[in-house]
Amino acid sequence: MKVLQSSVFRAICAIIIGILLINNPDNTVKGITIAIGLLFLVSGAISCAVYMNARAHASDTEIYDAQGRLIVTGKPTFPIVGIGSVLLGLILTIVPGLFVKSLMYFLGAIIILGAINQFMVLVNAKRMFRVPLWFWICPSVIFLTGLLVLIKPMETASLPLLIIGWCLLLYGATECVNAFKIHRERKRIETNLTIKDKD
Repeated sequence: MKVLQSSVFRAICAIIIGILLINNPDNTVKGITIAIGLLFLVSGAISCAVYMNARAHASDTEIYDAQGRLIVTGKPTFPIVGIGSVLLGLILTIVPGLFVKSLMYFLGAIIILGAINQFMVLVNAKRMFRVPLWFWICPSVIFLTGLLVLIKPMETASLPLLIIGWCLLLYGATECVNAFKIHRERKRIETNLTIKDKD
C-alpha cells in the first residue's frame, strides 16, 4: 500500500506541476526558480546561524591522540557551503530569469528519469503478469520528449516548458493507472497464493 501511495503522490505532484506549466509556463518557471532560491537562502542562513552559535559557545579545549594529532577542536568549521547557498539563493531569488534555461534542462532530466522509472516498474510487473503493449507507449513518448528537450533546446523557454507540462501531465496520469493496475494484480496474485496455501 505504501508503494501505491508514493506512486499516486508522485503522480499528483507531476499533474499539478504539469497543469501549472501548461497554463502559464513563464510565471511557473520563475516561481519554481524563486522557490528553489528561497530554499537555498534559508538553508544557507541556518547553516551560518548554527556556525555563529557554535562559535559563540565554543570552548578552547582541543583533544589530541597519542601521536599528537588533533582529534577534536573546540572551534566550528567555517560554513563555506552555507555562504555559497546564501549567495546562490539570493541570485535565484533576485534574478530568476538567468536560471530559467538551466531549469529547462533540469526538468527535462527529471522527465527522463520518470520515464526510466516507469519502464523499470513495467519490467518488474511483467515478471508477475502480462503487461499490454499500450502501457509501454506513454513512457516511451515521455522519454523521447525529455531527450528532445535536452538535445535540441529551443530559443524560448515557453515552448519546451509547455511540452514538459504536457509530459508531466501524461506521466502523472500513466503513473496512477500503472500503480492501480499493478496493485490490483498483486492483490489478485497474493489472494491466489493464499488460497493455494490453504488447499
